Amino acid sequence: MRCCLSAPLAALAALPAPADLLRSGALLTPAVLRSALAARRERRTHPDTVTALHLELVTLTENSAVITWYTAVPGTDDGFGHLLPAVTEGEVVYGTHPAHLDRTAAEDHPTAHHYVELTDLEPGQTYYYQARSRGRAATPTPLHLVRGNAVGTSLHGLGSHGGPYSFTTPQPPPGRHLVSLALCNDLHLGETTAGLVAGVPMLRGVSQPPGLAPYPEIMSRAMIEEAQRRGADLLLAAGDISAAGAPRDLAEARRILDGFGTHGRDYFVVRGNHDRPRHPDDAFRDGFLGGGDGPGYFARDLGGLRLIGLDTYEKDGNGGDAGGLGAEQLAWFRAKLREERDQPTIVFGHHPLTTRDAVFPMGRGQRLDRRQAREIVDAYASAPGVFLHHAGHTHRNKRTVLTSAPHVTQQEVSAVKDYPGGFCLLRVHTGGYALNYYKNSSVPARAWVERSRRTAGGLWPHHALGRSVTDRNSMRRHDLSGVGAHG
Repeated sequence: MRCCLSAPLAALAALPAPADLLRSGALLTPAVLRSALAARRERRTHPDTVTALHLELVTLTENSAVITWYTAVPGTDDGFGHLLPAVTEGEVVYGTHPAHLDRTAAEDHPTAHHYVELTDLEPGQTYYYQARSRGRAATPTPLHLVRGNAVGTSLHGLGSHGGPYSFTTPQPPPGRHLVSLALCNDLHLGETTAGLVAGVPMLRGVSQPPGLAPYPEIMSRAMIEEAQRRGADLLLAAGDISAAGAPRDLAEARRILDGFGTHGRDYFVVRGNHDRPRHPDDAFRDGFLGGGDGPGYFARDLGGLRLIGLDTYEKDGNGGDAGGLGAEQLAWFRAKLREERDQPTIVFGHHPLTTRDAVFPMGRGQRLDRRQAREIVDAYASAPGVFLHHAGHTHRNKRTVLTSAPHVTQQEVSAVKDYPGGFCLLRVHTGGYALNYYKNSSVPARAWVERSRRTAGGLWPHHALGRSVTDRNSMRRHDLSGVGAHG
């Protein structure tokens, strides 16, 4: 959470309300107690065994599911209170009845960082599953203790040691597939320590082991590869491309993103608070806006799909305060929506409009200025063609239907740079769309994701993964027939 609390004055300015602090404590206390009990139980385990933990149902589509977990050596400690990895086999057994798990999906090589994809599933079907390594059933990241569930969409199996757990596949988006977009943010090129919060000793942050490539580069390259493998036609990067706006970091980000395609045609980038100018340089403008004095916001028509990119830190500030649009940009945005109210439209910018239901307390520095956010939502209410607002900055997966503009979904996407380390794939069909979150699956990315999950005193998964499967995987009906098929 360095992006919001790195400067002490910014932290003081963005302090959450006391009620939010009490609420957060009440939500997280059960998770702390469960983790302590689990650690005590693992210390009593025979040293020749492995423990399988951190089970997560990451991705759930109409016909597939991605399940991850970690195997470790019981009773060990890597110096951060985390168990050392145990390389072993992994498999998921599953079926349509909890007592009859008659199908198996196995990995093709031993690993400590397990990643199994179930395919050829049926839409609208409930499946039961158990993940296993060396005969040990994997236990879940305990998100269900904070009103979410890391392992499924139903309560089946909660309270049992290793399941079976269950999920129900959604229906596919109606109509014909038109285009797929990868939604990502918070690459933080140049960062060296994840989760570092100034003045909070417990939150000392996590760094990459010596001798390995910088983790923002590993994760950004893995994201590009995964997005291409998953069929993304376009990519939207919603800010904080760099950790501090340094020219060398933004140049490296440009080289990595160019691996996806051509900037301004295949991928699009907007500024985050970390990318703000450092006088006398504005390396973000030089790298992604072609230099000059033009605006950092834009609109593009991509075969009937309108894309609007916002510069949500078009202001002076220290980066830890609330996001803000200049008066000229806000007027331009409202006028742009009025031009074609019914045109299918995606808006993306770094700061979210609202930060509801946060596990960790969030101050005003985590969102756009309240007045401007209300003006944007009011504009959406009169523009039925807008269907998605993509934001980053909070480093969490969170789906929010905007109350005053219920045809618009705000999708916050977790950071590329660390746990859970991935992107959201938006699949646009003529009659609706699906949003599905994917972790980066490369071997170096999986190792860093596991290492970085221990940030925020080990409580980071409760914030970042998404408190329910639908915060990272959802389908919604919407008339998008005006969009042309890509390619």
